[in-house]
Amino acid sequence: MAGLFVGAQPRNELPALQAVEEPAILQSVPKICKICGDEIARREDGEQFVACYHCGFPVCKPCYEYERSEGNQCCPQCNTRYKRHRGSRRVEGDDEDNFDANDFDDEFPSPDRHNADNQLGNGDLNKKQLHTNGNVFSVAGSVNGKDFEGEKEVYSNAEWEERVEKWKSRQEKKGLASKYDEGSDQGKEEEYLMAEARQPLWRKVPIPSSKINPYRIVIVLRLVILAFFFHFRILTPAYDAYPLWLISVICEIWFGLSWILDQFPKWFPINRETYLDRLSLRFEREGEPCCLSPVDVFVSTVDPLKEPPIITANTVLSILAVDYPVEKVSCYVSDDGASMLLFDTLSETAEFARRWVPFCKKYLIEPRAPEFYFSQKIDYLKDKVQPSFVKDRRAMKREYEEFKVRINALVANAQKKPEEGWVMKDGTPWPGNITRDHPGMIQVYLGCEGALDVDGKELPKLVYVSREKRPGYDHHKKAGAMNALVRVSAVLTNAPFMLNLDCDHYINNSKAVREAMCFLMDPQLGRKLCYVQFPQRFDGIDRHDRYANRNIVFFDINMKGLDGIQGPVYVGTGCVFNRQALYGYDPPISEKRPKMTCDCWPSWCCCCCCFGGRRKSKSKKKGLKNLLSVGGLFSKKKKKMMNGKKYSRSESGPTFNLEDIEEGLEGYEQLEKSSLMSQKNFEKRFGQSPVFIASTLMEDGGLPEGTNSTKFINEAIHVISCGYEEKTEWGKEIGWIYGSVTEDILTGFKMHCRGWKSIYCMPKRAAFKGSAPINLSDRLHQVLRWALGSVEIFLSRHCPLWYGYGGKLKWLERLAYINTIVYPFTSIPLLAYCTIPAVCLLTGKFIIPTLTNLASVWFMALFLSIIVTGVLELRWSGVSIQDWWRNEQFWVIGGVSAHLFAVFQGLLKVLAGIDTNFTVTSKSADDSEFGDLYLFKWTTLLIPPTTLIILNMVGVVAGVSDAINNGYGSWGPLFGKLFFAFWVIVHLYPFLKGLMGRENRTPTIVVLWSILLASIFSLVWVRIDPFLPKQTGPVLKQCGVEC
Repeated sequence: MAGLFVGAQPRNELPALQAVEEPAILQSVPKICKICGDEIARREDGEQFVACYHCGFPVCKPCYEYERSEGNQCCPQCNTRYKRHRGSRRVEGDDEDNFDANDFDDEFPSPDRHNADNQLGNGDLNKKQLHTNGNVFSVAGSVNGKDFEGEKEVYSNAEWEERVEKWKSRQEKKGLASKYDEGSDQGKEEEYLMAEARQPLWRKVPIPSSKINPYRIVIVLRLVILAFFFHFRILTPAYDAYPLWLISVICEIWFGLSWILDQFPKWFPINRETYLDRLSLRFEREGEPCCLSPVDVFVSTVDPLKEPPIITANTVLSILAVDYPVEKVSCYVSDDGASMLLFDTLSETAEFARRWVPFCKKYLIEPRAPEFYFSQKIDYLKDKVQPSFVKDRRAMKREYEEFKVRINALVANAQKKPEEGWVMKDGTPWPGNITRDHPGMIQVYLGCEGALDVDGKELPKLVYVSREKRPGYDHHKKAGAMNALVRVSAVLTNAPFMLNLDCDHYINNSKAVREAMCFLMDPQLGRKLCYVQFPQRFDGIDRHDRYANRNIVFFDINMKGLDGIQGPVYVGTGCVFNRQALYGYDPPISEKRPKMTCDCWPSWCCCCCCFGGRRKSKSKKKGLKNLLSVGGLFSKKKKKMMNGKKYSRSESGPTFNLEDIEEGLEGYEQLEKSSLMSQKNFEKRFGQSPVFIASTLMEDGGLPEGTNSTKFINEAIHVISCGYEEKTEWGKEIGWIYGSVTEDILTGFKMHCRGWKSIYCMPKRAAFKGSAPINLSDRLHQVLRWALGSVEIFLSRHCPLWYGYGGKLKWLERLAYINTIVYPFTSIPLLAYCTIPAVCLLTGKFIIPTLTNLASVWFMALFLSIIVTGVLELRWSGVSIQDWWRNEQFWVIGGVSAHLFAVFQGLLKVLAGIDTNFTVTSKSADDSEFGDLYLFKWTTLLIPPTTLIILNMVGVVAGVSDAINNGYGSWGPLFGKLFFAFWVIVHLYPFLKGLMGRENRTPTIVVLWSILLASIFSLVWVRIDPFLPKQTGPVLKQCGVEC
């Protein structure tokens, strides 16, 4: 274990990375296949192989042969049928007129020749990561739906031979293989595996039309019905209750607009399916180096006393034991509280991981967080065949219990801080004794020399990071901590992809990273993805999910709908990022299909005038490309906006000295020189760190050859200094965006505005699981924080209502983002609408006049359309009706409490600079299972919904009493009022149940406040309009004469 590196002093300048002085000048640039990413080989005559003579779409010969034999035999770009080339095997549908007797020997080639062709098409597949542009082959081709059930190791010899024989018989039926071919079985198996490896890593699974089309039809019908409903409501006011009618109409119009914002982004829901076996076949070939991309995993924590260290330790252990090559995984833990408790916890965790990780990988257990694995109420012996498993499991459980005791001892010692401050084991004072004033700290626990497990195998890198904090600096909370991890990881490991997890979200599916790689390493789609988002799943929630903690409707309906547009929103955890997208770069631009030109005009007529100058400029830019692409080919430029200018960035290759760029630009025109970012512009954008700047230009990640991450510790300390981000674009255009407590929504929104796409991945086994607050008070405060962040975004320059219209954000995606920042304001009309039923019952008035037959039809049609929309939505999504109803109930509960307070708190914070906080105080607790569900904490958020319940109950009693006194004729109008009042009470029922608690008791202060407010409101109204019978006709007064 390396020592703790602490830095606050001025850094030592590291030598600039060496650059090649004279880049190689290539005479011809070979084309890259847009399907597999291999270079397109030349034919025997030396000419470039062209699969489609119609559009020239670059496809290598193995992919051309595969598409002709297994696909739809058409070009993926122009859909023109491939013509048979000389030497290609004949397939069904080839034109008989083009038959060439000399090609008969090539119809069924020998195994040696076929293996040579496979090596030509796949030999370099593992030498580089497959990142190309274009459309996904699984959608364009006909392999959509083909399923490979597993690798050879999964099957017995008999099953594997049977499967290969089935594959050979299919080939024989298609005329692609000879029945009398006497090739070796080993060659046939390799041929089969190679064919499977070249198939897509994922595919779209569209919702069946029988489920989605009725859903869309009902949405359109509901929109039409809503228009007629508003037409009736606006043109037929209730004159006897005009103020109530006006308020209700305004509220209903807002609800209609809110429904449109929520509904139409769900127009194109899709599912996705991944093929992990094909990922292994393509990037993990036996006897060859693993070509899977490295991943840096970020875990953020602030206060270990509020976020239990044992939970953080379990999260870290699940990361270290993930099913991924150990040399490709690095775990960075951000301690934003500079706590020695977390520092010592990670030290104990690293030691326990040396035994836990080999146990997980030996017996393939799930999940790989020990706390949750040992607490599972399942048959842990299922599918286990090794006799040593029971013995090893018992021993491991005992070691984990001892590990928990050691962590508990650390927590007990940390409860009271010594007067002289904390002291480390070597006797030196803990640098973070002053939480808000300490230097940056980095500790590497695993991944260095000597850090091996008990079996002598390497372990993933584990790094402790605590960024520097000084008084007077704005550290931007979690967003600032995440940006510090981005820079540290770029200097030490620089993986091209980053997984972001909260400290209480452990990896529940050890193959979760591989699931994300099926998309991010896709040769066509991968380069256009900014992140892959996984749904959040939670442990410890009661079966009834009283307060909709699981958010099933959002994760299983809304996010699927967004996945069919431009991608899901970023929800703060369980997300694998493309590092280049976080750096503020634009996605690569797809090659446009060349326009068809006419050759009937002279060449000078259309070329000289229109394209001559353009060709000239392109030839000049080749020199700039060669300048940046040292030791490799320059691929398509990526452009980004910075101060109104567009800058290009080369793809990864050996790093170079930034100063050499300035020297190399001499001799170029000013226009070309301004198209490259100078060293000063790089520093202005990314900060003053040459090592970090060089890492941003390496698109495929990794460190420069011949370097070691331990040499860059001083530079890593520098990039987490508190003043590093000053006068840079960190938090504005780069990394996690500042300006809101919900930095996740803002960060994803900026990426989508640049044109990036995101993917929603829902594996059958949940990828990650976390903990959620299950009691009422904590749940409301969680919702309050989310709503407050939405209000802050609404009042900022990044509001989706007016930001990014010149970008590439799709309209339905924009509607979804508008809905995420507007929904807190629905609390105001919702509160008014929930009060109207009580007022109507107390006054005897109603917001709707007497209905005609036609008006009754529109009302019934509206209610039916609402019900049918919900039913059809549950039908295509698979969400249960209980989850849907809990979501509807909590929409009302949160709307009249947390969302309402968030609106006023956000307005005060942004407009007046007043930051208000609502205190939470525990009142009672329970040690039994789900005891936190009955834990009550007093908070101001509870007053409005409690008042609404009492008001509506009082209104129901008053309305029924008034109907009894006035006779049979008053019961008809009463039913409409009672319907709305019971609608409010039923939606607030979980809130009422939470107030009562297990012992059916409510804190006195809640009862007093609510009764007081309800009584004042009722008495004031009775004083204004008492319950007295209204007389009609002349006023009769006593004349005073005795008659």
